[in-house]
Amino acid sequence: MSTPAARGTPRATYRLQLNHSFTLRDATAIIPYLTQLGVSHVYTSPLLKASPGSMHGYDVTDHGVLNPELGTRADFDLFVATLHEHGLGLVVDIVPNHLGVMGDNNRWWQDVLENGPAAQFAGYFDIDWRPNRASMRDRLLIPVLGDAYGNVLERGEIKLDFDASRGEFLARYHEHSFPIDPREYPRIFVAVTQSLESYESDEAHRGDFESLLNAFARLPPRTATTEAARAERYRDKESHKRRLVRLLERSPAVAAFIDSAVQRINGVPDQPASFDALDALLEAQTYRLAHWRVAADEINYRRFFDVNTLAALRMDDPAVFAAAHALILELVAAGKIDGLRIDHSDGLYDPEAYFVRLQSALREASGIERFYVITEKIIAPHERMPAQWQVSGTTGYEFGALATAWLVNSSSEAALSRFYAQFTGEPADFGEIAYQGKRLVMRIALAAELEGLATQLDRLAQQDRHTADFTRPALREAILECVACFPVYRTYVSASGASDDDRRTVQWAVSVARKRSFAADLSVFDFLQSVLLVEFAAERSGPIRDAVLEFAMKFQQVTSPVAAKGVEDTALYRYYRLAALNDVGSDPRRYSATSQALHQTNLETARSWPGTLLATSTHDSKRSEDVRARIAVLSEMPQLWRQHVGRWARLNRGKRRQLADGPAPTRNDEYLVYQTLMGIWDPAQDPALLTARLQEYLIKAAREAKRSTSWLSPVADYEQGLTDFAARLLENPQRNAFLHDFRKLAEPVAWFGALNSLSQLALKVTSPGVADFYQGTEMPALALVDPDNRRPVDFAAARRNLEQLRVLRESHGEAFMDHLLLELPHLVKLDVTSTLLSLRRADPDLFSRGRYEPLTVLGERQDHLLAFSRSHEGRSVIVIVTRWLYTLTNGQQALPVGAAWGDTLIQADTAPSRESFTELLSGARVAPRRTDTGISVLAADALARFPLAVLLTERSDAIDR
Repeated sequence: MSTPAARGTPRATYRLQLNHSFTLRDATAIIPYLTQLGVSHVYTSPLLKASPGSMHGYDVTDHGVLNPELGTRADFDLFVATLHEHGLGLVVDIVPNHLGVMGDNNRWWQDVLENGPAAQFAGYFDIDWRPNRASMRDRLLIPVLGDAYGNVLERGEIKLDFDASRGEFLARYHEHSFPIDPREYPRIFVAVTQSLESYESDEAHRGDFESLLNAFARLPPRTATTEAARAERYRDKESHKRRLVRLLERSPAVAAFIDSAVQRINGVPDQPASFDALDALLEAQTYRLAHWRVAADEINYRRFFDVNTLAALRMDDPAVFAAAHALILELVAAGKIDGLRIDHSDGLYDPEAYFVRLQSALREASGIERFYVITEKIIAPHERMPAQWQVSGTTGYEFGALATAWLVNSSSEAALSRFYAQFTGEPADFGEIAYQGKRLVMRIALAAELEGLATQLDRLAQQDRHTADFTRPALREAILECVACFPVYRTYVSASGASDDDRRTVQWAVSVARKRSFAADLSVFDFLQSVLLVEFAAERSGPIRDAVLEFAMKFQQVTSPVAAKGVEDTALYRYYRLAALNDVGSDPRRYSATSQALHQTNLETARSWPGTLLATSTHDSKRSEDVRARIAVLSEMPQLWRQHVGRWARLNRGKRRQLADGPAPTRNDEYLVYQTLMGIWDPAQDPALLTARLQEYLIKAAREAKRSTSWLSPVADYEQGLTDFAARLLENPQRNAFLHDFRKLAEPVAWFGALNSLSQLALKVTSPGVADFYQGTEMPALALVDPDNRRPVDFAAARRNLEQLRVLRESHGEAFMDHLLLELPHLVKLDVTSTLLSLRRADPDLFSRGRYEPLTVLGERQDHLLAFSRSHEGRSVIVIVTRWLYTLTNGQQALPVGAAWGDTLIQADTAPSRESFTELLSGARVAPRRTDTGISVLAADALARFPLAVLLTERSDAIDR
């Protein structure tokens, strides 16, 4: 039996998406396989109770309970015990920013709906109880209805219900339930013309019921928020409900009277007046039920992005923090959790303060000075991770983006840009597309957030005679422009002020916004900048200082969702010059990355963030690493790609539908179709499944783009044209001229894409940081954005394949890799994964603490290689990674390619002197060249049998596979 994994920085993590279809028991069953694969920690999606049927777990409804759909506490304990038996640890994803609401399984939210501002948990949520609209003061907009409120009401879809077991009245709308304010219970019986005397001859029971109604009416109102009033309300309302339950047990007549009242108030469809009483009752509640489209303009609780069913929490409140983290800290204290992944930290009011509080709590629970914590954070290419955050790093989006960009051939940028613009008619300026995307989501999806900021800024402007003349529309427009021009997801101004980075970011955004603006008085931007940097608060009264800081910090919570929705979920679906570059954490303006850029990033990681994850695929990825690796090959064949796409467009002209507004698909969507199909093409996959996957993806992509159709206003004709086009592309494969031509290009793209994937893999496992694997990506995984990337993984087959590789390696010896490449190429990625992870397992300090040294590459093919060494206490390895192999080999699909390297060599002057190195992956011996300054390795020698090389100074048979 192995010892439990030591708490600290993982060696390699494996992400599992748990849900009702893949439970804790299922996860427990694959632990032996993951151990054999070579990871050190399993890294799970959220484990806490979520909305029923949730496939991702980010809609947590109760922080104090494990998700019963994943299993019992006993199942969790067995899962952890099995991990420890195999020497593995557990990293858990947690969601501090928001909760799943709307259903009736979130007691905090239900409490707010029943009791309004007086609710015990009202302060837990980020609710604006004082919006501009007077009728919404002390009320909460609930945008849940599928149609206008009046229509839904008069169709009888909203119904009053009575829970006799709890003595409670509720309004129900399909699967949703909304508690009725107990103080308003008497309203239910106002419209009942028949008196209780008709139902109850016993005067005592009748008197008790009438007394109860009077008692409910005397409850403190939900606007009474003093401690005494709140205590009285809670004490009495629950007491009255219990009295009502007991009365019903004694008096069937009272129960019948209540049923009659409920039936009467629910009205009769097609008789609008019959719903007046229910309308009045609903109007008297804390909440206002509304059409879901109203959310964009009037919602007054902060959400996760624009998702109405996810309400944001005030995690800056110590009480909220304690309640939300109690169970997680309990599991940490029990030694069951070894690390945490923090979801969407940029949504928090003050991320730095949150991490300080979190580490303090973790320290108390675990006794560990710095617990392993990583954060989901999007970092722009020019941005730095906040050094003061008490985390070990990020979830690794930036590494995946850089690794993909390194694979893209920089020489083709002009040619592909020209062709993309010519074929689609789209502008080539992604910056402008991103700017317009952010403006769009602020005008539509996040308009309420913009209005809230404008209201706050307007109040501040009125506090000074120099700014009092700024109109609210001018202030609103200045905010909109500034947010649209923001170059990063957010800044981190806090009570301690603005950092130099924050100051530069704000000044840059305001400067660009000012240049774009048509405002008559541009000094409004100076005012906005002074508030965002809290300079406006200088030498002002305490309340004004507080209001300035509140605005600056609320502003920061808006720029992040605007960037996510405007760039990730809009602009990236509008600009497809090379779709491999369109992913979370990527910026398509960075067409390619140099080897020097990759070295610099690795050096910075080794120096400052050695615990950060290195991810090439995640549950958030818009395309898996293998799909991106394939599409990157297109950058090596711009002319050939242009010829094929032009031919395909002519062949498929008749498959496009002509609509009044233009063709379906548009040229831009058609260009996306070809790239997507190139990325996921698999001749072995069932054609019907391939077609369905492509169609589902194209609908999602088109809706995210918000041009020809959208989530808000789906255009059925366009979507039908799009899915028909996809289906017709793939039908009749034997007589399909497009498919015949498509396969000619898809075959070499798939071949060289697979080699690209191996390069990404080698970089991930051997670079400074923690190698992270998304479920199933140790094998070829041609997945698109969710839900496509949540398809089940065949772990039984994976385990059989891994065992087959072990047997083959033992039986074939030095000929193993040659046999694998020739007979079982689909197993190469799994073999490289397990081999490199075994190397990390055999010498963890070499990769976690070892020095990273870029190695100089010289010769005619130097741009096709990246090389570095990892060394620690006399032990070292040399890693050689390749790119642009299609260009190198002139498209010849054959290995080895050693002769193509010519005189290219890697200088390894500081490497230990050896007669020869052992190349780990192929088992080949590589003899170095010696010079007066040290040694060098010919690329042709190192890469003679395989397009990657990991040169060992120790014997390779010491590695436990």
